[in-house]
Amino acid sequence: MKIKPFYLVVAILILSGLALAWVRHTHLHIPFWPGQTKPVWLIEARIDFVAQGKPVMVSLDLPEDPPGFRQVSEQAASPGYGFATVDAPGGRRGEWTRRHAAGGQTLYYKVQMVPDPTGGMNHVPASPPEAAAIYWDELQFTAAQQLLDQAHDRSSTPISFARELIRQLGASDPDQNASLLLTDYPLPTLLMRLLNHAGIPARLSLGLELEDARRYQPLKPVLEIFDAPHWVPIDHRTGVHGLPDNLLLWHRGGHSMMDVTGGSRSEIRFSMIRQTMPAMDLARLQFDEGGLSRMSLYHLPIEEQSVFKLLLLLPVGALVVTFMRLIVGVRTAGTFMPILIALAFLQTSLIRGLIAFVGIVSMGLVLRGYLSRLNLLMVARISTLIVLVIFLTSMVSVLGYELGFNVGLTVTFFPMVIIAWTIERMSILWEEEGSREVLAQGFGSLSVALVAYLFMRTGVVGHLTFNFPEVHLVLLALILVIGQYTGYKLTELKRFGVMEGRK
Repeated sequence: MKIKPFYLVVAILILSGLALAWVRHTHLHIPFWPGQTKPVWLIEARIDFVAQGKPVMVSLDLPEDPPGFRQVSEQAASPGYGFATVDAPGGRRGEWTRRHAAGGQTLYYKVQMVPDPTGGMNHVPASPPEAAAIYWDELQFTAAQQLLDQAHDRSSTPISFARELIRQLGASDPDQNASLLLTDYPLPTLLMRLLNHAGIPARLSLGLELEDARRYQPLKPVLEIFDAPHWVPIDHRTGVHGLPDNLLLWHRGGHSMMDVTGGSRSEIRFSMIRQTMPAMDLARLQFDEGGLSRMSLYHLPIEEQSVFKLLLLLPVGALVVTFMRLIVGVRTAGTFMPILIALAFLQTSLIRGLIAFVGIVSMGLVLRGYLSRLNLLMVARISTLIVLVIFLTSMVSVLGYELGFNVGLTVTFFPMVIIAWTIERMSILWEEEGSREVLAQGFGSLSVALVAYLFMRTGVVGHLTFNFPEVHLVLLALILVIGQYTGYKLTELKRFGVMEGRK
Protein backbone atom coordinates (compact mmCIF):
# COMPACT_ATOMS: atom_id res chain seq x y z
CA MET A 1 0.00 0.00 0.00
CA LYS A 2 1.26 3.46 -0.90
CA ILE A 3 2.35 5.62 2.00
CA LYS A 4 0.26 8.72 1.27
CA PRO A 5 -3.13 6.95 0.89
CA PHE A 6 -2.34 4.87 3.96
CA TYR A 7 -1.64 7.82 6.22
CA LEU A 8 -4.63 9.62 4.73
CA VAL A 9 -6.83 6.74 5.89
CA VAL A 10 -5.18 6.85 9.31
CA ALA A 11 -5.77 10.59 9.57
CA ILE A 12 -9.41 10.20 8.54
CA LEU A 13 -9.94 7.50 11.19
CA ILE A 14 -8.37 9.60 13.96
CA LEU A 15 -10.18 12.82 13.01
CA SER A 16 -13.50 11.01 12.60
CA GLY A 17 -13.18 9.32 15.99
CA LEU A 18 -12.21 12.51 17.80
CA ALA A 19 -14.86 14.60 16.02
CA LEU A 20 -17.67 12.14 16.76
CA ALA A 21 -16.58 11.93 20.39
CA TRP A 22 -16.58 15.72 20.67
CA VAL A 23 -20.05 15.94 19.09
CA ARG A 24 -21.34 13.30 21.49
CA HIS A 25 -19.81 15.22 24.40
CA THR A 26 -21.36 18.55 23.41
CA HIS A 27 -24.72 17.17 22.23
CA LEU A 28 -25.38 14.61 24.96
CA HIS A 29 -23.25 16.31 27.66
CA ILE A 30 -21.38 13.07 28.40
CA PRO A 31 -18.23 13.89 30.40
CA PHE A 32 -14.85 12.81 29.08
CA TRP A 33 -13.65 11.85 32.57
CA PRO A 34 -15.47 9.48 34.94
CA GLY A 35 -16.49 10.61 38.38
CA GLN A 36 -17.18 14.23 37.44
CA THR A 37 -19.99 15.97 39.31
CA LYS A 38 -22.06 19.03 38.49
CA PRO A 39 -24.17 21.39 40.60
CA VAL A 40 -27.91 21.02 40.09
CA TRP A 41 -30.62 23.40 41.24
CA LEU A 42 -33.86 21.73 42.29
CA ILE A 43 -36.56 24.40 42.05
CA GLU A 44 -40.13 23.95 43.26
CA ALA A 45 -43.00 26.25 42.33
CA ARG A 46 -45.98 26.08 44.70
CA ILE A 47 -49.35 27.37 43.51
CA ASP A 48 -52.07 28.07 46.09
CA PHE A 49 -55.62 29.16 45.27
CA VAL A 50 -59.21 28.71 46.37
CA ALA A 51 -61.38 26.65 43.99
CA GLN A 52 -64.98 27.78 43.49
CA GLY A 53 -66.66 24.40 43.08
CA LYS A 54 -66.54 24.28 39.27
CA PRO A 55 -64.11 23.14 36.55
CA VAL A 56 -60.60 24.36 37.21
CA MET A 57 -57.72 25.09 34.84
CA VAL A 58 -54.41 26.54 36.00
CA SER A 59 -51.89 27.67 33.37
CA LEU A 60 -48.32 28.47 34.42
CA ASP A 61 -45.54 29.86 32.23
CA LEU A 62 -42.56 27.48 32.30
CA PRO A 63 -38.88 28.31 31.71
CA GLU A 64 -37.79 27.58 28.16
CA ASP A 65 -34.08 27.52 27.29
CA PRO A 66 -33.17 30.13 29.93
CA PRO A 67 -29.82 31.92 29.51
CA GLY A 68 -27.01 30.34 31.54
CA PHE A 69 -28.96 27.19 32.41
CA ARG A 70 -29.96 23.85 30.94
CA GLN A 71 -33.06 21.96 32.01
CA VAL A 72 -32.51 18.37 33.11
CA SER A 73 -35.94 17.16 34.19
CA GLU A 74 -39.34 18.37 35.29
CA GLN A 75 -42.36 16.92 37.02
CA ALA A 76 -45.68 18.04 38.48
CA ALA A 77 -47.13 16.85 41.79
CA SER A 78 -50.86 17.50 41.62
CA PRO A 79 -53.13 14.77 43.13
CA GLY A 80 -56.48 14.69 41.41
CA TYR A 81 -55.39 16.96 38.57
CA GLY A 82 -54.41 16.23 35.01
CA PHE A 83 -51.18 17.86 33.90
CA ALA A 84 -49.70 18.55 30.49
CA THR A 85 -47.11 20.86 28.96
CA VAL A 86 -48.27 22.77 25.90
CA ASP A 87 -46.50 24.98 23.39
CA ALA A 88 -48.44 28.23 23.43
CA PRO A 89 -47.74 31.25 21.19
CA GLY A 90 -46.08 33.01 24.12
CA GLY A 91 -43.91 30.03 25.08
CA ARG A 92 -44.12 26.74 26.92
CA ARG A 93 -46.79 26.48 29.61
CA GLY A 94 -47.91 23.87 32.14
CA GLU A 95 -51.64 23.23 32.48
CA TRP A 96 -53.44 21.61 35.41
CA THR A 97 -57.08 20.62 34.85
CA ARG A 98 -59.83 19.16 37.00
CA ARG A 99 -63.54 18.64 36.43
CA HIS A 100 -64.61 19.79 39.91
CA ALA A 101 -62.74 21.28 42.85
CA ALA A 102 -63.73 23.31 45.89
CA GLY A 103 -61.81 24.92 48.74
CA GLY A 104 -58.08 25.43 49.15
CA GLN A 105 -55.91 23.84 46.46
CA THR A 106 -52.13 23.38 46.24
CA LEU A 107 -50.22 22.42 43.10
CA TYR A 108 -46.50 21.76 42.71
CA TYR A 109 -44.14 21.97 39.77
CA LYS A 110 -40.51 20.87 40.11
CA VAL A 111 -37.67 21.39 37.69
CA GLN A 112 -33.95 20.57 37.75
CA MET A 113 -31.59 23.12 36.22
CA VAL A 114 -27.85 22.77 35.56
CA PRO A 115 -25.67 25.88 35.13
CA ASP A 116 -24.50 25.94 31.51
CA PRO A 117 -22.80 28.95 29.87
CA THR A 118 -24.12 27.83 26.47
CA GLY A 119 -27.73 27.76 27.66
CA GLY A 120 -30.11 30.15 25.97
CA MET A 121 -28.07 30.50 22.77
CA ASN A 122 -30.85 28.86 20.77
CA HIS A 123 -33.50 31.22 22.13
CA VAL A 124 -33.79 33.43 19.04
CA PRO A 125 -37.12 34.96 17.93
CA ALA A 126 -38.44 33.62 14.64
CA SER A 127 -38.89 37.21 13.44
CA PRO A 128 -37.59 40.51 14.85
CA PRO A 129 -40.10 41.90 17.38
CA GLU A 130 -41.63 45.33 17.00
CA ALA A 131 -41.69 48.02 19.66
CA ALA A 132 -44.96 48.13 21.57
CA ALA A 133 -47.25 51.14 21.21
CA ILE A 134 -47.04 53.40 24.30
CA TYR A 135 -49.62 55.95 25.40
CA TRP A 136 -48.96 58.92 27.73
CA ASP A 137 -50.92 61.88 28.88
CA GLU A 138 -49.78 65.23 27.54
CA LEU A 139 -47.49 66.10 30.47
CA GLN A 140 -45.91 62.63 30.56
CA PHE A 141 -45.37 62.70 26.80
CA THR A 142 -43.43 65.95 27.02
CA ALA A 143 -41.25 64.71 29.90
CA ALA A 144 -40.59 61.38 28.19
CA GLN A 145 -39.65 63.03 24.90
CA GLN A 146 -37.12 65.31 26.57
CA LEU A 147 -35.49 62.37 28.37
CA LEU A 148 -35.32 60.40 25.14
CA ASP A 149 -33.80 63.28 23.23
CA GLN A 150 -31.02 63.63 25.79
CA ALA A 151 -30.29 59.88 25.80
CA HIS A 152 -30.33 59.76 21.99
CA ASP A 153 -27.58 62.37 21.68
CA ARG A 154 -25.35 60.49 24.13
CA SER A 155 -25.71 56.95 22.74
CA SER A 156 -25.20 54.97 19.55
CA THR A 157 -26.66 51.51 20.20
CA PRO A 158 -29.79 50.16 21.90
CA ILE A 159 -27.69 49.01 24.87
CA SER A 160 -25.93 52.35 25.30
CA PHE A 161 -29.27 54.13 24.84
CA ALA A 162 -30.80 52.12 27.67
CA ARG A 163 -27.71 52.67 29.82
CA GLU A 164 -28.00 56.45 29.35
CA LEU A 165 -31.68 56.38 30.34
CA ILE A 166 -30.82 54.38 33.47
CA ARG A 167 -28.17 56.94 34.36
CA GLN A 168 -30.67 59.79 34.08
CA LEU A 169 -33.45 58.05 36.00
CA GLY A 170 -31.14 56.60 38.65
CA ALA A 171 -29.31 59.81 39.46
CA SER A 172 -29.21 60.85 43.11
CA ASP A 173 -30.79 64.19 42.10
CA PRO A 174 -32.97 63.46 39.00
CA ASP A 175 -34.29 66.34 36.95
CA GLN A 176 -37.95 67.38 36.78
CA ASN A 177 -38.79 65.13 33.85
CA ALA A 178 -37.36 62.02 35.51
CA SER A 179 -38.99 62.86 38.86
CA LEU A 180 -42.39 63.33 37.21
CA LEU A 181 -42.33 59.98 35.45
CA LEU A 182 -40.92 58.08 38.45
CA THR A 183 -43.88 59.16 40.56
CA ASP A 184 -46.23 57.47 38.08
CA TYR A 185 -44.29 54.28 37.20
CA PRO A 186 -41.82 51.95 38.89
CA LEU A 187 -38.32 52.19 37.41
CA PRO A 188 -38.38 48.88 35.42
CA THR A 189 -41.80 49.64 33.94
CA LEU A 190 -40.81 53.21 33.11
CA LEU A 191 -37.66 52.06 31.30
CA MET A 192 -39.64 49.53 29.26
CA ARG A 193 -42.15 52.22 28.23
CA LEU A 194 -39.47 54.77 27.34
CA LEU A 195 -37.51 52.27 25.21
CA ASN A 196 -40.59 51.12 23.33
CA HIS A 197 -41.62 54.74 22.79
CA ALA A 198 -38.16 55.32 21.25
CA GLY A 199 -38.72 52.41 18.84
CA ILE A 200 -36.51 49.92 20.70
CA PRO A 201 -38.33 46.65 21.54
CA ALA A 202 -38.18 46.11 25.30
CA ARG A 203 -40.05 43.89 27.71
CA LEU A 204 -40.21 43.02 31.39
CA SER A 205 -39.37 39.44 32.24
CA LEU A 206 -39.38 37.74 35.63
CA GLY A 207 -36.31 36.10 37.11
CA LEU A 208 -35.69 33.89 40.12
CA GLU A 209 -32.65 34.56 42.28
CA LEU A 210 -31.17 31.20 43.24
CA GLU A 211 -29.93 30.81 46.80
CA ASP A 212 -29.32 27.48 48.49
CA ALA A 213 -32.06 26.24 50.86
CA ARG A 214 -34.31 29.28 50.38
CA ARG A 215 -38.11 29.11 50.64
CA TYR A 216 -40.93 31.27 49.35
CA GLN A 217 -38.75 33.35 47.04
CA PRO A 218 -40.56 35.86 44.81
CA LEU A 219 -39.84 36.59 41.17
CA LYS A 220 -37.95 39.76 40.33
CA PRO A 221 -38.49 41.99 37.28
CA VAL A 222 -35.76 41.87 34.64
CA LEU A 223 -35.58 44.37 31.78
CA GLU A 224 -34.77 42.87 28.37
CA ILE A 225 -33.87 44.82 25.25
CA PHE A 226 -33.87 43.37 21.77
CA ASP A 227 -30.43 43.76 20.22
CA ALA A 228 -30.60 41.59 17.10
CA PRO A 229 -30.69 38.68 17.07
CA HIS A 230 -31.14 38.14 20.85
CA TRP A 231 -33.01 39.60 23.76
CA VAL A 232 -30.37 41.07 26.08
CA PRO A 233 -31.10 41.34 29.83
CA ILE A 234 -29.96 44.57 31.45
CA ASP A 235 -29.88 45.60 35.11
CA HIS A 236 -32.36 48.46 35.54
CA ARG A 237 -30.33 49.80 38.48
CA THR A 238 -26.77 49.76 37.13
CA GLY A 239 -27.17 49.44 33.36
CA VAL A 240 -24.92 46.38 33.21
CA HIS A 241 -26.14 44.01 30.52
CA GLY A 242 -26.19 40.28 31.09
CA LEU A 243 -27.45 38.18 33.97
CA PRO A 244 -25.85 37.23 37.29
CA ASP A 245 -24.86 33.59 37.47
CA ASN A 246 -27.54 32.88 40.06
CA LEU A 247 -30.48 34.49 38.25
CA LEU A 248 -32.81 32.16 36.34
CA LEU A 249 -35.16 33.79 33.83
CA TRP A 250 -38.47 32.02 34.43
CA HIS A 251 -40.94 34.20 32.53
CA ARG A 252 -39.81 36.06 29.42
CA GLY A 253 -42.46 38.55 28.37
CA GLY A 254 -45.39 37.36 26.30
CA HIS A 255 -48.53 36.28 28.09
CA SER A 256 -49.26 36.35 31.80
CA MET A 257 -47.15 34.46 34.28
CA MET A 258 -50.10 32.45 35.62
CA ASP A 259 -53.82 32.16 34.83
CA VAL A 260 -56.36 30.47 37.10
CA THR A 261 -59.83 29.65 35.80
CA GLY A 262 -62.39 28.47 38.34
CA GLY A 263 -60.47 29.78 41.35
CA SER A 264 -59.51 32.93 43.20
CA ARG A 265 -56.84 34.36 45.50
CA SER A 266 -54.08 32.58 43.61
CA GLU A 267 -50.41 33.03 44.45
CA ILE A 268 -47.15 31.35 43.47
CA ARG A 269 -44.04 30.91 45.57
CA PHE A 270 -40.68 29.32 44.84
CA SER A 271 -38.32 27.20 46.92
CA MET A 272 -34.95 25.87 45.85
CA ILE A 273 -32.00 23.76 46.95
CA ARG A 274 -28.57 23.24 45.44
CA GLN A 275 -27.52 19.62 44.90
CA THR A 276 -24.56 17.80 43.40
CA MET A 277 -25.05 14.94 40.95
CA PRO A 278 -22.68 12.77 38.88
CA ALA A 279 -22.30 14.27 35.41
CA MET A 280 -22.91 10.86 33.81
CA ASP A 281 -26.28 10.50 35.57
CA LEU A 282 -27.27 13.95 34.35
CA ALA A 283 -26.36 12.99 30.79
CA ARG A 284 -28.50 9.84 30.95
CA LEU A 285 -31.47 11.87 32.21
CA GLN A 286 -31.34 14.00 29.06
CA PHE A 287 -31.13 11.20 26.49
CA ASP A 288 -33.89 11.55 23.91
CA GLU A 289 -34.99 9.47 20.96
CA GLY A 290 -33.22 11.38 18.22
CA GLY A 291 -29.77 12.19 16.92
CA LEU A 292 -26.79 10.62 18.65
CA SER A 293 -29.01 9.45 21.52
CA ARG A 294 -30.30 6.66 19.29
CA MET A 295 -26.70 5.46 18.88
CA SER A 296 -26.09 5.26 22.61
CA LEU A 297 -25.57 1.87 24.23
CA TYR A 298 -27.71 3.02 27.17
CA HIS A 299 -30.81 2.23 25.09
CA LEU A 300 -29.92 -1.46 25.22
CA PRO A 301 -31.18 -3.75 28.00
CA ILE A 302 -29.03 -3.77 31.13
CA GLU A 303 -27.85 -7.33 30.49
CA GLU A 304 -26.60 -6.43 27.01
CA GLN A 305 -24.94 -3.27 28.32
CA SER A 306 -22.90 -5.39 30.73
CA VAL A 307 -21.74 -7.59 27.86
CA PHE A 308 -20.73 -4.62 25.71
CA LYS A 309 -18.80 -3.02 28.58
CA LEU A 310 -16.44 -5.98 28.38
CA LEU A 311 -16.46 -6.46 24.61
CA LEU A 312 -15.57 -2.81 23.98
CA LEU A 313 -12.40 -3.29 26.01
CA LEU A 314 -11.09 -5.88 23.54
CA PRO A 315 -9.70 -3.28 21.08
CA VAL A 316 -7.66 -1.80 23.95
CA GLY A 317 -6.18 -5.21 24.60
CA ALA A 318 -5.56 -5.68 20.87
CA LEU A 319 -3.62 -2.40 20.75
CA VAL A 320 -1.49 -3.47 23.72
CA VAL A 321 -0.76 -6.87 22.18
CA THR A 322 0.14 -5.28 18.85
CA PHE A 323 2.53 -2.84 20.50
CA MET A 324 4.14 -5.45 22.76
CA ARG A 325 4.70 -7.93 19.91
CA LEU A 326 5.71 -5.61 17.06
CA ILE A 327 7.51 -2.82 18.92
CA VAL A 328 8.76 -4.44 22.13
CA GLY A 329 9.21 -7.91 20.65
CA VAL A 330 7.55 -10.04 23.35
CA ARG A 331 6.72 -13.55 22.17
CA THR A 332 3.21 -14.76 23.04
CA ALA A 333 1.15 -17.88 22.51
CA GLY A 334 -0.99 -16.42 19.75
CA THR A 335 -2.54 -12.98 19.45
CA PHE A 336 -5.89 -13.33 21.16
CA MET A 337 -4.92 -15.42 24.15
CA PRO A 338 -3.31 -12.51 26.10
CA ILE A 339 -6.43 -10.40 25.45
CA LEU A 340 -8.72 -13.13 26.75
CA ILE A 341 -6.53 -13.64 29.80
CA ALA A 342 -6.63 -9.91 30.57
CA LEU A 343 -10.39 -9.84 30.10
CA ALA A 344 -10.79 -12.73 32.49
CA PHE A 345 -8.60 -10.99 35.09
CA LEU A 346 -11.13 -8.16 35.10
CA GLN A 347 -13.74 -10.54 36.51
CA THR A 348 -11.69 -11.36 39.60
CA SER A 349 -8.49 -10.42 41.34
CA LEU A 350 -5.25 -10.66 39.40
CA ILE A 351 -3.61 -13.25 41.68
CA ARG A 352 -6.55 -15.65 41.53
CA GLY A 353 -6.72 -15.34 37.77
CA LEU A 354 -3.03 -16.17 37.42
CA ILE A 355 -3.39 -19.19 39.66
CA ALA A 356 -6.37 -20.47 37.68
CA PHE A 357 -4.74 -19.98 34.29
CA VAL A 358 -1.39 -21.51 35.21
CA GLY A 359 -3.11 -24.40 36.97
CA ILE A 360 -5.42 -25.31 34.10
CA VAL A 361 -2.76 -25.01 31.40
CA SER A 362 -0.20 -26.99 33.44
CA MET A 363 -2.60 -29.84 34.08
CA GLY A 364 -3.68 -29.73 30.43
CA LEU A 365 -0.06 -30.06 29.27
CA VAL A 366 0.39 -33.11 31.49
CA LEU A 367 -2.72 -34.72 30.05
CA ARG A 368 -1.67 -33.73 26.52
CA GLY A 369 1.59 -35.55 27.05
CA TYR A 370 -0.35 -38.71 27.81
CA LEU A 371 -2.65 -38.23 24.78
CA SER A 372 0.35 -37.95 22.45
CA ARG A 373 1.19 -41.58 23.24
CA LEU A 374 -2.21 -42.72 21.95
CA ASN A 375 -1.41 -41.49 18.40
CA LEU A 376 -4.84 -39.82 18.02
CA LEU A 377 -5.72 -37.68 15.03
CA MET A 378 -5.72 -33.91 15.59
CA VAL A 379 -9.53 -33.52 15.60
CA ALA A 380 -9.98 -36.26 18.17
CA ARG A 381 -7.05 -34.94 20.21
CA ILE A 382 -8.48 -31.40 20.36
CA SER A 383 -11.97 -32.70 21.17
CA THR A 384 -10.53 -34.79 24.00
CA LEU A 385 -8.67 -31.76 25.33
CA ILE A 386 -11.90 -29.70 25.36
CA VAL A 387 -13.65 -32.36 27.44
CA LEU A 388 -10.69 -32.59 29.82
CA VAL A 389 -10.44 -28.78 30.15
CA ILE A 390 -14.11 -28.55 31.09
CA PHE A 391 -13.62 -31.34 33.61
CA LEU A 392 -10.55 -29.63 35.09
CA THR A 393 -12.40 -26.33 35.25
CA SER A 394 -15.27 -27.86 37.22
CA MET A 395 -12.79 -29.48 39.60
CA VAL A 396 -10.98 -26.17 40.17
CA SER A 397 -14.30 -24.41 40.74
CA VAL A 398 -15.47 -26.93 43.33
CA LEU A 399 -12.09 -26.97 45.05
CA GLY A 400 -11.93 -23.18 45.11
CA TYR A 401 -15.44 -22.95 46.55
CA GLU A 402 -14.64 -25.44 49.32
CA LEU A 403 -11.49 -23.48 50.20
CA GLY A 404 -13.34 -20.17 50.18
CA PHE A 405 -11.85 -18.86 46.91
CA ASN A 406 -13.67 -18.12 43.66
CA VAL A 407 -10.71 -19.08 41.49
CA GLY A 408 -12.69 -21.40 39.28
CA LEU A 409 -15.22 -18.74 38.38
CA THR A 410 -12.53 -16.91 36.42
CA VAL A 411 -11.73 -19.88 34.25
CA THR A 412 -15.33 -20.27 33.08
CA PHE A 413 -14.94 -16.95 31.30
CA PHE A 414 -12.18 -18.38 29.09
CA PRO A 415 -13.43 -19.95 25.86
CA MET A 416 -12.73 -23.59 26.34
CA VAL A 417 -11.73 -24.10 22.74
CA ILE A 418 -9.06 -21.40 23.01
CA ILE A 419 -7.59 -23.00 26.11
CA ALA A 420 -7.59 -26.38 24.42
CA TRP A 421 -5.82 -24.97 21.38
CA THR A 422 -3.32 -23.21 23.64
CA ILE A 423 -2.51 -26.45 25.41
CA GLU A 424 -2.22 -28.24 22.08
CA ARG A 425 0.06 -25.55 20.63
CA MET A 426 2.31 -25.48 23.69
CA SER A 427 2.61 -29.24 23.71
CA ILE A 428 3.62 -29.27 20.03
CA LEU A 429 6.02 -26.41 20.73
CA TRP A 430 7.44 -28.45 23.62
CA GLU A 431 8.09 -31.37 21.28
CA GLU A 432 9.59 -29.24 18.50
CA GLU A 433 11.40 -26.42 20.33
CA GLY A 434 11.73 -27.68 23.87
CA SER A 435 10.53 -26.54 27.26
CA ARG A 436 12.47 -23.26 27.12
CA GLU A 437 10.41 -21.91 24.23
CA VAL A 438 7.19 -22.99 25.95
CA LEU A 439 8.17 -21.09 29.08
CA ALA A 440 9.21 -18.05 27.03
CA GLN A 441 5.90 -17.82 25.16
CA GLY A 442 3.87 -18.67 28.24
CA PHE A 443 5.65 -16.04 30.32
CA GLY A 444 5.32 -13.56 27.43
CA SER A 445 1.59 -14.20 27.16
CA LEU A 446 1.09 -13.60 30.86
CA SER A 447 3.25 -10.46 30.78
CA VAL A 448 1.31 -8.95 27.88
CA ALA A 449 -1.96 -9.97 29.51
CA LEU A 450 -0.88 -8.18 32.71
CA VAL A 451 -0.08 -4.97 30.80
CA ALA A 452 -3.39 -5.16 28.92
CA TYR A 453 -5.21 -5.82 32.20
CA LEU A 454 -3.69 -2.71 33.79
CA PHE A 455 -4.90 -0.57 30.88
CA MET A 456 -8.32 -2.19 30.63
CA ARG A 457 -9.09 -1.86 34.33
CA THR A 458 -8.37 1.88 34.32
CA GLY A 459 -11.58 3.76 34.96
CA VAL A 460 -11.11 6.34 32.24
CA VAL A 461 -10.46 3.63 29.62
CA GLY A 462 -13.66 1.78 30.46
CA HIS A 463 -15.57 5.07 30.54
CA LEU A 464 -14.34 6.24 27.14
CA THR A 465 -14.71 2.91 25.31
CA PHE A 466 -18.31 2.45 26.48
CA ASN A 467 -19.63 6.03 26.33
CA PHE A 468 -17.63 7.08 23.25
CA PRO A 469 -17.53 3.99 20.95
CA GLU A 470 -16.05 6.16 18.20
CA VAL A 471 -12.69 6.19 20.01
CA HIS A 472 -12.22 2.70 18.60
CA LEU A 473 -11.57 4.37 15.26
CA VAL A 474 -8.56 6.02 16.88
CA LEU A 475 -7.44 2.66 18.29
CA LEU A 476 -7.81 1.13 14.83
CA ALA A 477 -5.66 3.90 13.33
CA LEU A 478 -2.93 3.33 15.93
CA ILE A 479 -2.94 -0.42 15.25
CA LEU A 480 -2.58 0.27 11.52
CA VAL A 481 0.36 2.61 12.13
CA ILE A 482 2.10 0.09 14.38
CA GLY A 483 1.50 -2.58 11.73
CA GLN A 484 3.66 -0.56 9.31
CA TYR A 485 6.69 -0.66 11.64
CA THR A 486 9.57 -2.71 10.22
CA GLY A 487 12.48 -1.57 12.38
CA TYR A 488 14.25 -3.24 15.27
CA LYS A 489 12.18 -4.45 18.17
CA LEU A 490 13.24 -3.23 21.58
CA THR A 491 14.29 -6.73 22.62
CA GLU A 492 16.53 -6.95 19.53
CA LEU A 493 18.50 -3.76 20.16
CA LYS A 494 20.96 -5.41 22.52
CA ARG A 495 21.56 -8.43 20.28
CA PHE A 496 22.07 -6.46 17.07
CA GLY A 497 23.98 -3.78 18.94
CA VAL A 498 26.73 -6.33 19.65
CA MET A 499 26.97 -7.19 15.94
CA GLU A 500 27.23 -3.53 14.93
CA GLY A 501 29.93 -3.02 17.58
CA ARG A 502 32.04 -5.76 16.01
CA LYS A 503 31.88 -4.05 12.63
